[in-house]
Amino acid sequence: MSLLVSAAMAAVLLPLAGTSYAAGCSEEGCDGKGPVSYGCDGDGATKTSVTDGIMTAELRWSGTCHAGWVRGTDPYPNDNFWNHYAVIEKHSRASGNPLLKSETVTIPDGGSDWSNMVGGIGYAYRVCLRDGGTGDVVCSGYW
Repeated sequence: MSLLVSAAMAAVLLPLAGTSYAAGCSEEGCDGKGPVSYGCDGDGATKTSVTDGIMTAELRWSGTCHAGWVRGTDPYPNDNFWNHYAVIEKHSRASGNPLLKSETVTIPDGGSDWSNMVGGIGYAYRVCLRDGGTGDVVCSGYW
């Protein structure tokens, strides 16, 4: 029976080899979704970034999905006494750039992680770092 199951699995998986998948979302339809699981990370490029001298937050953007996310990185393990966060913000281009939506990720101590996406064309985006202990916030310029 296990030979039959293995053969059936191979028959199902073989057609998938080498298949490329289209993005699973676009623009505002990507809000709150993961860039990897929705296929938006493949053409992700850093558009702007900010650092606090140690941590870095990068605004990653997919031209295919028209959506972005933040990747937060801490290069030094075992140096955090409290959490640090990376945030992507989506702002209106109207006067004052009101905040419309954001996604946050906790930066792992000595590693990197990314947030879910926010999307849409015609908005202003930026990324920020927030220190969970002091409350200090530093942000990139708008992209």
